[in-house]
Amino acid sequence: MGKVTGFLEFARVEETAESKGTRVKHYREFVGHLSDAQAQVQGARCMDCGIPFCMNGCPVNNIIPDFNDLVYREDWKSAIDTLHSTNNFPEFTGRICPAPCEEACTLRINEAAVGIKSIEHAIIDKAWQEGWVQPTPAAVSTGKRVAVVGSGPAGLAAAQQLARAGHAVVVFEKNDRVGGLLRYGIPDFKMEKGLIDRRVDQMRAEGVEFRTGVQVGDGKALPPGVGSLARSHISAAELDAEFDAVILAGGAEVPRDLPVPGRELSGVHFAMDFLPLQNRRVAGDSDVPALNATGKHVVVIGGGDTGSDCVGTSNRHGAASVTQFELLPIPPDVDRNPVWPYWPIRLRTSSSHEEGVTRDFAVATKRFNGKDGKVVSLTAVRLEWSAGKMTEVAGSEFELPADLVLFAMGFVSPVASVLEGFAVERDARGNAKAATEGDVAYRTSKAKVFAAGDMRRGQSLVVWAIREGRQCASAVDQFLMGATVLPR
Repeated sequence: MGKVTGFLEFARVEETAESKGTRVKHYREFVGHLSDAQAQVQGARCMDCGIPFCMNGCPVNNIIPDFNDLVYREDWKSAIDTLHSTNNFPEFTGRICPAPCEEACTLRINEAAVGIKSIEHAIIDKAWQEGWVQPTPAAVSTGKRVAVVGSGPAGLAAAQQLARAGHAVVVFEKNDRVGGLLRYGIPDFKMEKGLIDRRVDQMRAEGVEFRTGVQVGDGKALPPGVGSLARSHISAAELDAEFDAVILAGGAEVPRDLPVPGRELSGVHFAMDFLPLQNRRVAGDSDVPALNATGKHVVVIGGGDTGSDCVGTSNRHGAASVTQFELLPIPPDVDRNPVWPYWPIRLRTSSSHEEGVTRDFAVATKRFNGKDGKVVSLTAVRLEWSAGKMTEVAGSEFELPADLVLFAMGFVSPVASVLEGFAVERDARGNAKAATEGDVAYRTSKAKVFAAGDMRRGQSLVVWAIREGRQCASAVDQFLMGATVLPR
C-alpha cells in the first residue's frame, strides 16, 4: 500500500490551523484540510504492514490501507467510494473523531502515525467539492415503514442505510433542527452545521422524512440539564401502531451532577445548558437565553472533550479567566505508550486548551460559595491517588474565584421518559438493554423495537454511534425482510 519506502522517506504533516489570536474571534472552523499533494505524501507513508491494526482500531472498520493507497495513486474517486463503503459521514469523523485508528497504526510503534484522519478529511472535502456525493435512492420500495427516534449520528446512519434498502424511514427529533448532539453539543468552530444540512438534503432526496420538534415517549418532562424545543408529542403506542420497526437512537443526555453544598447557586450549570445556546446564536436564533462567559471567571469541572468545548467557547466569549479541573492525576505525556494497541492514557492538549486555560489535575470540588444567591468562588481540595483509590491531601483546601461553573463530567444515561414510554428493559447503567450479535442483535426486550448508539451502549464517540447505527440498520432489515444486503 502506498509507496514501499514512503514511511522511511516522508514525515507526518499536520493540518494547518488559524493562529490562536485570530480564531478566538469567530465561531467558524479554523482547521484546513491537507492539499492534494500533502495527502498523497501521507498516503505514501502507509507501510504495507500486512496486519492493518488501524482497521481494528477504527470502530467502523474503515478500509484504511486501501484509501491511503488510492490517495497516493491520485484515484480520489475510488478513495471516496472506499471510504463511504464503511462510513456514512466521513466529514463528521474527519473533523471530530479522536482517531483511534492512528493510535493503532503499526508505524506508531516507533514513529509518528500515518495521518489517517487528515487523509479522510481531505478525501470527503474533495468529494463534496467535485460533486461526487449524490443521493442514492433505492430502486424498489419494500413497503415497510421504520421510525428512528433521534437524529444524532446513530439515527442518521441507521436512517440512511434503511432508506437505501428501500424502506420508508421517518426520523423523529425533539429539537428544532436535525443533528442531535452533532448540532447542539459540538461547537461550530469544531464542526460547522452546514455539514449536517447538506447530508440531510441528501437523505431527503433518498426518501428519508424528518419530523423535528417532536418529543417521543411517555410525555414526562425532561430532567434538568436536558434541553428541548419540542412542539408536539408522540407516544410509543402511536409509533408501534404506525411503523413496522422502531429504532431508539437518542443520546446519553442525562448529565452527571455534583451534589455538593452551594449546588443551587445561580451560575452553576451543566455544560449542555451552556454549549447549545452558543450554537443557537451562531445559527441566528433570536431570544436565546443570555448564559455566557463574558468577563467572568469560569471553572470547568471535567477534563474530557465536553470540558474542552466549554473552554474554547468561554475563550470566544471573552472570559476573564478559564480554569479546568480534572479529578484524575495528570497522565504521562510520552510519545510512545506501552499499552498499545489499546487506547493509551496520555496528556492530550486540544486546540481549545492552546487558546488559553489553566488545567489542574487531581482536584475535587468541595463546595460552591455564593453571595446574594450567585456563585462567587468554589472551594476545592487536592487528591492523592494510589492503586486506583483517591484520598484528600490534608490541609490542601483552596478557594478559587468562580462566576460561572460548568459541569462537564460526562453523561450517565439516556432520557428515561423515552425508554419508559416503550417499556424496554434497561441495563444496570440505565441504557436500553440489547445485544450486538446473533439473531437478536440490537433488539430490545420489546417486539420490533431496536436500540443503537449512546441509548444502547452509553456515552461514547461519534464514530461508535455511526457503527451502531449501520449495524442496527442491518439487523432491522434482516428482521423485516428475512435477509439483508446491508453491511454490518
